[in-house]
Amino acid sequence: MAPQKTITPAAWAGLFTMGFLWGCSFLAVAILIRELPVFWIVAGRVSIAALVLWAYVLIKGFPLPAFSRYLWRFILVGCLTSAVPFLLISWAQHHIPSGLAGILNASTAIFGVLFAALIFADEKLGLRKGTGVLLGVMGIVTIIGIEALRSFDLTSLGQLAMIGATMCYGLSNCVGRILLSDLRPEVAAAGMLTGAALFALPAAFLISGLPPVTLRPETWGALFYLSILATSLPYIIYYKVIQLAGAGNTSLTTLIVAPVSIALGALVLGESLSLQAYVGFGLIALGLLVIDGRVLTCLRRQNPA
Repeated sequence: MAPQKTITPAAWAGLFTMGFLWGCSFLAVAILIRELPVFWIVAGRVSIAALVLWAYVLIKGFPLPAFSRYLWRFILVGCLTSAVPFLLISWAQHHIPSGLAGILNASTAIFGVLFAALIFADEKLGLRKGTGVLLGVMGIVTIIGIEALRSFDLTSLGQLAMIGATMCYGLSNCVGRILLSDLRPEVAAAGMLTGAALFALPAAFLISGLPPVTLRPETWGALFYLSILATSLPYIIYYKVIQLAGAGNTSLTTLIVAPVSIALGALVLGESLSLQAYVGFGLIALGLLVIDGRVLTCLRRQNPA
């Protein structure tokens, strides 16, 4: 087995930057849903983000793909990685606090490991990863609660929508690896966002009509933040961190997202979460650390048999 990559100071800086930017995205969505229909939130987010990433690709001079060959792939992966999960998250935040959405988002890495094990022969779970996935699932169940099955309401449905979004993220990593691995990551990301926009824009027109344009300044600010700082920029940082620290280490950024979303939800929106939510996040975080394996390795070194 290849040794696990260490996390350099530059990689740590990237992890914390992505975690902060993504953590703030839940506050941005909470602001946007006050004025914008969820379909237009998604359509605006992916369209602006795609334009920014294509500008970056052109400035860097990266080779462009043959769009006739890749268009259907961009649409498929773009729906899985952006359009559908963004839609589910935006809808879910009508019914659950932004901090809780951030906590449930931490299960993304759990589902990524699970789907990879089901699809790829070189990504078997094994005892350690299997234990981590089980802890993560226990965390999800703890957050949603068994009582939600007895009194199923919009809050329960909102939490399930968030889980659906994280499952899309986990599956999209596998599908993207199959369909887009021959492209530069930045080009693939720009193409995926374009594919998401090709789905989201017609859907927004058909379902929500013309977009409202007389929005409050904070709504415009939230939209541009969500599109550029929470979508385009993290994509660029994400692939650089993967090169420095590896995909496994990069997934640890999800442990930073939740505390940021919880803090902003409490400070800005006056949200408060139940003890059950924090316990569930603890289990998900523990599952991610077990999957990562670094903590277990340190414990073995300190307590040799």
